[in-house]
Amino acid sequence: MTTNQPLTKTFIEPAAATPWWRGAAIYQIYPRSFADSNGDGIGDLAGITARLDYIADLGVDAIWLSPFYPSPMDDFGYDIADYCGVDPIFGSLADFDALVARAHALGLKVTTDLVFAHTSDQHAWFAESRASRHNAKADWYVWADARADGSPPTNWQSVFGGPAWTWDARRGQYFMHNFLTSQPQLNVHNRAVQDALLAVVRFWLDRGVDGFRVDAINFSMHDPELRDNPPAPPSNKVRTRPFDFQQKIHNQSHPDIPLFLERIRALMDDYPGRFTVAEVGGDEAEREMKSFTAGERRLNSAYGFNFLYADRLTPKLVREAADQWIDAPGVGWPSWAFENHDAPRALSRWAVEGVAPSAYARMKMALLCALRGNIILYNGEELGLDQVEIPFELVKDPEALKNWPLTLSRDGARTPLPWIAGAANAGFSEGDPWLPLDAAHDALAVDRQQADPDSLLALTRRLLALRADSPALRLGANDRWVVEGELLGFDRVSAGQRVRCLFNLGAAAIDVSLRAADGTPILAVNGADTALLPPAGALWLEISGDE
Repeated sequence: MTTNQPLTKTFIEPAAATPWWRGAAIYQIYPRSFADSNGDGIGDLAGITARLDYIADLGVDAIWLSPFYPSPMDDFGYDIADYCGVDPIFGSLADFDALVARAHALGLKVTTDLVFAHTSDQHAWFAESRASRHNAKADWYVWADARADGSPPTNWQSVFGGPAWTWDARRGQYFMHNFLTSQPQLNVHNRAVQDALLAVVRFWLDRGVDGFRVDAINFSMHDPELRDNPPAPPSNKVRTRPFDFQQKIHNQSHPDIPLFLERIRALMDDYPGRFTVAEVGGDEAEREMKSFTAGERRLNSAYGFNFLYADRLTPKLVREAADQWIDAPGVGWPSWAFENHDAPRALSRWAVEGVAPSAYARMKMALLCALRGNIILYNGEELGLDQVEIPFELVKDPEALKNWPLTLSRDGARTPLPWIAGAANAGFSEGDPWLPLDAAHDALAVDRQQADPDSLLALTRRLLALRADSPALRLGANDRWVVEGELLGFDRVSAGQRVRCLFNLGAAAIDVSLRAADGTPILAVNGADTALLPPAGALWLEISGDE
């Protein structure tokens, strides 16, 4: 099917008024696996700082650091024991300050994770809350009495498997946890909890942080009436966890969440130029992303899991994802990620028979850089890393351990980066890495690709430079979609510029002579030209005249 839409009228803000984050490219760093400075096998802040020149040379606008806070590491940092510190395995607050200073000197913004739905059970707040039913923080977490038969208060299930409630003998009550039992749910309905979390935001803003990625924010408030979730409707999708058998109506997605986000935004506005992006997954992600970013009083942007868990990349998928974010007043600004620390590497999910992975990686990167919105590159994506098979005895991921073998381990996307081909541990660390490196990744090491002008790394730098220099690609509207077999096409349009983007997502060549004849190529990937898109071919063309 081919769909032609009329040109969307687009208001482009004056350059001086356009916030830095609008259309930005953001590079996600998973600290444990990026670069190790002290030889303990775990990446750290000093290692990141030493490699910031590499990131700046990519041409991205900002970095996003996954959690580096003090944590028992049951969920590898997403179980926070102190919101205002640095875990010793990653360094110190002084190391963090040095990282921020160096990033800013290189022109990079720094964003970090806010994990406000839960803490670690090692957090001082939880220790006080569980001590009794009558203390200053007694209601800072979600506690409830047992049912008459001693069973949990509701039928809610946790994401990682098993009931979302654990009995605590200290209080003689159950506490709620949407994830691990060691990640108790904060009672974000409580105004005092909100105030404490806002103080966390201010702490990091005062240290120079430029923005935040807000983790799992739709899990931050529950139904205070503790009503049971209804069963999920029948589905052909394989259900691997009890969580999949319910409609998640009452344990998440409470309508008061946007009101808390408005408090976060009001604080952020006291610090000009700061940025917020929400992570939103689940059955109601589209509606919630719109709600969390609506107007000028909530978060700046949001991203979902449209691509992160997709087992195929299709033109229809791309079109439907983009259509969720129309260019209209009051509608938020999207962010997109093909890969991250929670999802298998896209190359392994989207492989097309008959297409070399290296060629597919080039096309995939060209597509990401053409999308309207912010784009997020996950460390190693610019190298073309694929998913690493981790043997069960080396698996660290708690979700995979609980649901083995039906839940694919997230560890396979978290393996250390290869920096130096042929070096011990590919230059990541002088010690034994916390996860094994794949021997095949040695050929994709940074030093090898930096020396190769035809590498994916070199192409990524070129793509990001083209995007940054093009008003249409960075800020323009979507127009004139083409969804026809394996052919994906769309125009990016701003005042005075139209860029046509064509992609072949399949393994057979596609004739594009009629669609490309009136354009001047500014990018050709995998041998593409104005007549033909080879398998995994991509073409960007500047279109002259007002169509």
